[in-house]
Amino acid sequence: MKYCSKKVTVLLFSLLVSANTMAADSFKVCWSIYVGWMPWAYGAQEGIVEKWGDKYGIDIDVVQINDYVESINQYTTGQFDACTMTNMDALTIPAAGGVDSTALIVGDFSNGNDAIILKDKISLADIEGQIVNLVELSVSHYLLARGLDTVGLKEADVNVVNTSDADMVSVYGTDDITAVVTWNPLVSEILAQPNSNKVFDSSQIPGEIIDLLVINTDTLNANPNLGKALVGAWYEIMELMSGSDKVAIDTRTFMAEASETDLAGYDAQLASTEMFYTPEAALSLTNSEKLIATMQNVAEFSFEHGLLGDGAPDAGVIGIETPAGVFGDPSYIKLRFDPTYMEMAKNGQL
Repeated sequence: MKYCSKKVTVLLFSLLVSANTMAADSFKVCWSIYVGWMPWAYGAQEGIVEKWGDKYGIDIDVVQINDYVESINQYTTGQFDACTMTNMDALTIPAAGGVDSTALIVGDFSNGNDAIILKDKISLADIEGQIVNLVELSVSHYLLARGLDTVGLKEADVNVVNTSDADMVSVYGTDDITAVVTWNPLVSEILAQPNSNKVFDSSQIPGEIIDLLVINTDTLNANPNLGKALVGAWYEIMELMSGSDKVAIDTRTFMAEASETDLAGYDAQLASTEMFYTPEAALSLTNSEKLIATMQNVAEFSFEHGLLGDGAPDAGVIGIETPAGVFGDPSYIKLRFDPTYMEMAKNGQL
């Protein structure tokens, strides 16, 4: 999921602010292919998002972007009002770029969907000295760093090569590429190739790679009905896809095909994803003290890799607000985990 070598200078896009902050009746949401974000494909195709938009008198255009990084960059520059992304990328791209952003929906955390894969080797320690292809400065990079720690290695012990998620499978298929870090469905495709071995995955750092729907905070504050519609649509889809009845199977089959796999393959990806099918489940993580600790770890990694802006003095330069407290500068909050709308869903207020 995920990347951030491109820095966005907020002043270049200041003229877009008025469009984002004024009350409006038409909005754009972007997403990219990942097991936890396929519900948006279903919600758009089956008219669920449209239905919830109609309920609140607004129009919501849901757009797939093939390149994950590009989707976040387009959100950051104001081309979209909301976008699917991870907790780390929300911090290092829009928040670091000065765009005040809110995690509207905490959808899941990766519990094995992100992985380090080696060709012809079975131990993570064997990665030493290898070229490692990944989306640089992303959660894949974060996973690599966390994995290396477990075997007494450092990033200096490998050679990281930035590779687009759109190219990862084809790149791995070449003879000279022997190590990659990526996410599903790419993980499943790569592991299907001969002599491919998963040597570390996100289940070994549970709850640290969190998948979100992030929305421009000013847009949300000016248009609370957008938040209500998106959250309402999301939990309707969650209810439809969970379980084992025909409706659930048909729903997940659609998502599987939209992500170019089959039902068995998609269900296998779901098995390595801690999906929050109910607002109660999402709120359990959102309201927890652990979220602050996780975001501190992410901020420290991001600071060490220069992702929090030129001249950032420390990992707390950007304030990250959660229900349990703030990590970082409370006078410069640019990333917010706001449970308000998930609480509304929990309480039947949508």
